[in-house]
Amino acid sequence: MWKLAVSFVVFAAIALFVIMQAGDKIDMSGETHSGDTATHAPEPAAKK
Repeated sequence: MWKLAVSFVVFAAIALFVIMQAGDKIDMSGETHSGDTATHAPEPAAKK
């Protein structure tokens, strides 16, 4: 059981270290396609 607690503390320390090093450069907004202008709107109907 103590190994589980030590593992959690080590993982938390590594996670905090990475977050502190990255600063405000972390993007937590989910999946983004940078530079991609894909939209899910249908194409406008062609006029005849």
